[in-house]
Amino acid sequence: MGVNQSLDGVRVLELARYQAGPRGGMILSDLGAEVIKIERPGGEETRKHAPMVRGQSVYFTVYNRGKKSICLDMRNPRGKQIFADLVKQSDVVLENFRPGTMKAMGFDYAALSALNPRIILVSVSGFGQYGPYTDRPAFDPLGQAMSGLMMLTGQPVGQPLGTATSLVDRYTALHATIGTLAALRHRDRTGEGQLVDCCLLDSALTMVEIPTSYYLATGEEGGEAGRPPYRAKDGWVVISAAGREMAGRLMQLVSGRSAGEAEPLTGGQGGDERRRAVEAWCAERSVESICQALMDIGVPVAPVRSIPEVAKDPHLWQREMLVKMEDAVAGDIYVPGVTIKMSKTPGRVAPVPTPGQHTDEVLGRLLGLDGGTLSGLREAKVIA
Repeated sequence: MGVNQSLDGVRVLELARYQAGPRGGMILSDLGAEVIKIERPGGEETRKHAPMVRGQSVYFTVYNRGKKSICLDMRNPRGKQIFADLVKQSDVVLENFRPGTMKAMGFDYAALSALNPRIILVSVSGFGQYGPYTDRPAFDPLGQAMSGLMMLTGQPVGQPLGTATSLVDRYTALHATIGTLAALRHRDRTGEGQLVDCCLLDSALTMVEIPTSYYLATGEEGGEAGRPPYRAKDGWVVISAAGREMAGRLMQLVSGRSAGEAEPLTGGQGGDERRRAVEAWCAERSVESICQALMDIGVPVAPVRSIPEVAKDPHLWQREMLVKMEDAVAGDIYVPGVTIKMSKTPGRVAPVPTPGQHTDEVLGRLLGLDGGTLSGLREAKVIA
């Protein structure tokens, strides 16, 4: 018998593709929820999304492990009825279609609530369920661009610079997860479901909240700037000497100045004398020697690592943030572990489903459909 998990008994119907929605579903699954991924016949499009490992999409694997998959034609009236019946047996519907799509399908919040007043609809989109931009399609880079994050990331280079990973998608997934948990807590008290509205632009704005608030208060740009690393003889390091005391210790080490003379060292001061002194000091030393010297005086420092270096980090392996898992397509594959460490309900990492792997099991268990009925639905291409 397995360990009880935090979200045991919570059932999520996931109508989500790509990243921001599915990653939220993955976190809920990690915490113990039964997440039923409803895919179109043949499977979600990101099952073919690069990069691939022995025929398996790493992209799909990372965001959809631990879920159950059913393939259901939501354009078919019988398929819609099956979905409606599943809603009556579920707690959460998670979707990331363009706003208006769920209503066009006949499953906006009002319709879902009529089927099940306790249902929670979590809608993840580019610009939210209302506002001037609500009808626009969006992906992660648009959130970075329109929030100002790209411009800040590009400082002091002088040109906008997007992150290599879909940072805004990941932030939005976290907000969707937090919203789901808060809605479940509210429902525990009242018995009522509700609509949770999360979007890329809102999430991206939380990453630039300090400079935005500063500008609104003063009419000036500032508050946060770029954070360029320092070049060593054999690589790069990041030094975070925040506050006068840390900056003082750093400058004493680098130039012999007293702590009282030092100002906080920030990445945006590219032409600052103190930064030039640290740059010169780092340029003469190895990454290892820099890190050791600064750790000895209590100044936060870290090497800038390549992905191969990260993948070999024993700290991440000991914390089970990198996990090897058996996979039906690839044979085995590596996935991220459970990020939220809990002492009594530790979470779980489960395999990636194949398309429609759980169709018969889910529909038989939840809706009582027998083998003959399922065969007829499959012949009619309602399920797969």
